[in-house]
Amino acid sequence: MNKHTSIAVLLCAAVLSACGENAVQDITGPLPSARVKFFNFGVNAPGVHFYANTTKMAAISSATGVESTIGTIYGGVTSGGFYSAIAPGQYTVTGKIAAAIDKDLAISTVTATVADGKSYSVYLSGFYDATAKTVEGFVVEDAYPAAIDYTQAYVRFVNAISNASPMTLYAKNTTTTTEVPVGAAVAYKAAGAFTALPVGVYDLNTRFAGATANVISRTAVSFVAGRVYTIGARGDITIVSTTLTNRPFLDNTANR
Repeated sequence: MNKHTSIAVLLCAAVLSACGENAVQDITGPLPSARVKFFNFGVNAPGVHFYANTTKMAAISSATGVESTIGTIYGGVTSGGFYSAIAPGQYTVTGKIAAAIDKDLAISTVTATVADGKSYSVYLSGFYDATAKTVEGFVVEDAYPAAIDYTQAYVRFVNAISNASPMTLYAKNTTTTTEVPVGAAVAYKAAGAFTALPVGVYDLNTRFAGATANVISRTAVSFVAGRVYTIGARGDITIVSTTLTNRPFLDNTANR
């Protein structure tokens, strides 16, 4: 392969879908000014691809270049946790089945208004109804602080567990043993505010409002200076097993 061909291949790989059959060939214009990422936190939900109106926002390719029939599975986040660019506007956001059976059947539909320069997270949530083939969903704005202190980390809590009461996230520094609440109690389908924490390693726990007992725990989570994180609660709050896939779990995803 000569030098010029190599450069062309690398450029093609760097632009999303730019070399596919339905490629968007014009890459000279500015990128859309809003950002969105997608989570499949619907308990027992099948793998899905996500759409904004009729535009596919996230999909997984197989080794052969054909779209995966697995999709974003339960507990997964699209694009490795990175955002996808989207133009400001009002959207109908859907999660559509990726498998060959019932392929492209929309199992969750939510509406969202996306604003210029802002970031959002879309969640499939609650429990999948295998008869109706539906699951709940919601959208939250990822409202970062206007001014970032790059000596601190920023953390917020999102509650995607439909059978849980409002919970507060607590972070206990494993070095100092100091424990602090990360915002206030967060109800299902809601997000708390981003809270500054000293850089370090933390044990995380959630507690129901007014209670002292831990409901969900995760140990040894590192928060790095200048980074912004979302801790998302998913699963079935009634499960006490520490190994079942659908147990209550605290997911850690970096926003930036």
